[in-house]
Amino acid sequence: QVQLVESGGGLVQAGASLRLSCVDTGRTFTSTAMGWFRQAPGKEREFVAAINWRSSSTSYAESVKGRFTISRENAKNTLYLQMSSLKPEDTAVYYCAADVHESWRASTRSVDFEYWGQGTQVTVSS
Repeated sequence: QVQLVESGGGLVQAGASLRLSCVDTGRTFTSTAMGWFRQAPGKEREFVAAINWRSSSTSYAESVKGRFTISRENAKNTLYLQMSSLKPEDTAVYYCAADVHESWRASTRSVDFEYWGQGTQVTVSS
């Protein structure tokens, strides 16, 4: 069973940093690839970043490369998204997701992720 709970969102000014966390309260985190997605008002959900189970492979959307860093701490069943140099266009609800079938990949496709958290709001003001 996978249960994902995100936290760390908030309202910040452009240029600021935030770190999102996602805790998996289930029992499969250490063998599960994970990802972050986001959805802005009126837009479709989009891929942000992903990481495989042992952190040996990561993927990033072009729009966040060099600004966001995905990481995980398996001992704490926790996934992170460190966001820096935030822009107003980063405003969205951010979701963490679990890919339980292929632990070695860092997929960019939402269809590969079976479990999703409830989301945390990130708002960046200009």
